[in-house]
Amino acid sequence: MFIKKLSNTGLKILQGNEACSEGAIAAGCQFFAGYPITPASEIAECMATRIPQSGGTFLQMEDEIGSINAIIGARWGGRKAMTATSGPGFSLMQEGLGYGIITETPIVIINVQRGGPSTGQPTSSSQQDIYQAKYGSHGDYELIAYAPSSVQEMFDFTVKAFNQAEKYRVPVIILADEIIGHMRERILIPEEVKIEVKKSPPAPQAPYQTDEYMIPPAVEFFQGHNLIIDGQLHDERGLRAAHLIDVSEKLVKRLSNKLLNNIEEITDLENYQTQDASLVVISYGSVARTSLEAVKKARSSGLAVGFIKVNTVWPFPEKRLQLLTKKATSIIVPEMNMGKYYREIRGALRDKNVVSMPLVGGNIHKPIEIYNKMREVLENARVS
Repeated sequence: MFIKKLSNTGLKILQGNEACSEGAIAAGCQFFAGYPITPASEIAECMATRIPQSGGTFLQMEDEIGSINAIIGARWGGRKAMTATSGPGFSLMQEGLGYGIITETPIVIINVQRGGPSTGQPTSSSQQDIYQAKYGSHGDYELIAYAPSSVQEMFDFTVKAFNQAEKYRVPVIILADEIIGHMRERILIPEEVKIEVKKSPPAPQAPYQTDEYMIPPAVEFFQGHNLIIDGQLHDERGLRAAHLIDVSEKLVKRLSNKLLNNIEEITDLENYQTQDASLVVISYGSVARTSLEAVKKARSSGLAVGFIKVNTVWPFPEKRLQLLTKKATSIIVPEMNMGKYYREIRGALRDKNVVSMPLVGGNIHKPIEIYNKMREVLENARVS
């Protein structure tokens, strides 16, 4: 890590998408490739202005397939790189995402979610891509995905995404939504940020060896290394090994375990009044805002309830959720989809009454709706 001094600092009123762009510039992003799509277009618009000011390159691509492949190439060329899109564009990026994972390319992808399927609801919010972020590309893999719930977090999580991408050499996704992307709030851009830096080994490089965390060295093109960057399963030198069962198994397991074995360091959760709660509300993204308000109202009414805000939705923080809900008997999971993350939580907390609170169509849960649901679940628990 090194400390980077920032110039565009202080208190500001920014849109979430603007804050994301500022976070990328703060993190050292020097290449942006993208294709305009609602509700993420403002990120490309901001980067078109901001990234040349910092000596970087902005490139509008012909589509999202080209966009993700361009940032993969730029990162191997030595530039920190990012793209931004929404649901249909994110669908087009899935093959490139898999290529970024198998080649261990540290890139950042912003998905400002809108309603689907297909072109869906371009100007409405949703959380329907929660599974697409983790399971959209084929094969077995792990990646990191953050779900910001404020404009400040759009800045903070983007900086963090670049750092974690570099540290673990993995694509990182900011799984935002239209509400957060288009919301305007006060934000503090700090005087300095911490930046992850991994030194490249001297060239010529021997057949590479991963470190104690199973992460390969930070090599790039044009540094004298003999690099083979291949989308097929390969050995330590990058040579194709899909026909070798043991070598293929070793690679697939390492790509997953380099994150799963460090999950406690990667995952980020916030909790409120969970220590004595018999019921806990678990949410992420924009729904976390109304969930917390509902829980505070319930607490003021004398109900023993708590709240968990999941900032790192992937890898799934199973053990931490189990620990934080140890005393709870009931869980409510409000989310703007048909109950996708609920299924993960239900599987992790099998000893509890886990209740889904889905919502689609473009609306967000009102605090009073979550409050009433808490009262209903608590009343049913007493009756039973």
